[in-house]
Amino acid sequence: MEPDYLVDVLILLSAAVLVVPVFQRLGLGSVLGYLTAGAVVGPWGFGFIDQVEEIRHLAEFGVVFLLFLVGIDLNPARMWQLRRSVFGLGTAQLTVTGLVLTGLALLFHLPASTAVIVGFGLALSSTAFGLHMLSERCELETSAGRTAFSILLLQDLAVVPLLMLVSLLAHDASLQEGIELAVLDTMLAIVTVTLVGRFLLTPVLHQVATSRNAEVFMAAAVLVVLSTAWLMEAVGLSMALGAFLAGIMLADSRYRHQVIADIRPFRGILLGLFFMAVGMSINFGLMRSQGLLIVALVLGLLCIKGVLIWALCRLMGVAGDASIRVALLLSQSGEFGFVIFGLAVVTGVIGADLFQLLLLIIALTMAISPLMVYGSERFTRRQKSTPRPCEVSAAVLDTEERHVIIAGFGRVGRRVAKILRAGEVPYVALDHDPDRVRQASAEGFHVFYGDASRADVLQAAGADHASVLVITLDKTEPARRLVHMMRHHCPDTPIYARARDRLHGEQLREAGATSAISETLEASLQLGGVVLHASGFADEDVDRLLQEFRRQYYGEQ
Repeated sequence: MEPDYLVDVLILLSAAVLVVPVFQRLGLGSVLGYLTAGAVVGPWGFGFIDQVEEIRHLAEFGVVFLLFLVGIDLNPARMWQLRRSVFGLGTAQLTVTGLVLTGLALLFHLPASTAVIVGFGLALSSTAFGLHMLSERCELETSAGRTAFSILLLQDLAVVPLLMLVSLLAHDASLQEGIELAVLDTMLAIVTVTLVGRFLLTPVLHQVATSRNAEVFMAAAVLVVLSTAWLMEAVGLSMALGAFLAGIMLADSRYRHQVIADIRPFRGILLGLFFMAVGMSINFGLMRSQGLLIVALVLGLLCIKGVLIWALCRLMGVAGDASIRVALLLSQSGEFGFVIFGLAVVTGVIGADLFQLLLLIIALTMAISPLMVYGSERFTRRQKSTPRPCEVSAAVLDTEERHVIIAGFGRVGRRVAKILRAGEVPYVALDHDPDRVRQASAEGFHVFYGDASRADVLQAAGADHASVLVITLDKTEPARRLVHMMRHHCPDTPIYARARDRLHGEQLREAGATSAISETLEASLQLGGVVLHASGFADEDVDRLLQEFRRQYYGEQ
């Protein structure tokens, strides 16, 4: 790496470390923090970095990994449960808002193709802001939370055909031809890659997983994302589309949780770099020359989107206070607008001056978004129900119900799963043995490949949404480490752990386990009970002795 690039990286990392935690502590979110950090060090700030284009090209990989995770989270069962909200309300919101904003863009004498991209790009809301605010306030399972999630999910889906539309318009296709081809190509591409993923990718990942090498599996996951992105770019489409389709390929794979955990670190740091690059690209000089126009456009955009979303929610039967909450939460424009407009300016669909204006408008609406949410709380007093543990998006789950996570699927984990299945209790099991996972999946168990001793893998399996965590790992140290990590990340989730012996049980309880069940003790009690029966003891005497022994044993821990 050249020295100049090293200095730029050090400056960016320093700005992120200093600025982003402050914004998160103020409740303004990390996205706005990254934008501000980029603006501070960029040409319109202190001018520490002026080579914005080079950094932006590298930062585009953050969007690639973001689209991959969007694709892999599109669980068919979850989509079917929310189908009315997603494909009804979500489609109506995007279509109506996009057409209204397109019409207004035409009033500014923009070409039709440019007006469509501007209108639908601004119609998208911020997924990062929306889900972060809902999860922070534990509202994902409220009426407003489910409605907002459904709209955001449809918008995430719409990013793919919009990116394809930009690419096609750049090749001088007419607007009608571009829309038709974008929709058709999207459908064909998704069907093709889904079939490839089902019949080819999963067996390949199984062979990689059998190597028992975590680094090789991580490399394979990154290879899947980047190779699919490269192939799509090679045929004239966007890398983001390729990453999205790679996620679709793995959405039903039993390796999805491990892949999500491996990809998230890359997504996090590169996406932060992307937002910082956007912050450096924002031309704040426009506020001096066109300040009144920009203020009018920002306020107008917030009002138009807010009113349209509220009206559509009411038409779809959403309660009044929840409709207001959703309207204020999603009235801003979002990070995918940066992506779409960034591709549009590179391909020549929109001009550089318009691009700078759109960047500033999106950034300002995102800056106002937290204040809009705070204001909306005045209208949602009835949402203050019994407090619940904070929950992340349940898109990674096959059910909206709170579920049990089983870490480890050996003999003990399998038996626990059988008991839960018999009781019709939803669960997700994780195991790091690919052969065991494949066999258990074939037998109908809800088990996925993943290193269950890693907290990030459990997070990918919905740990924040879980009612109980059951740890049945064979090895003592990974089990103790996992209890400690989960107690740190999910302090309110009950943790029931399998202990090898009494000492191990004490270690697990000290690490934060709700209860640690000693397998040696329980086996000894069962065996002792059989011997007592054979020695002529009555059933009640045997039960009394065993319960007393068990009480003394666990009471001394």
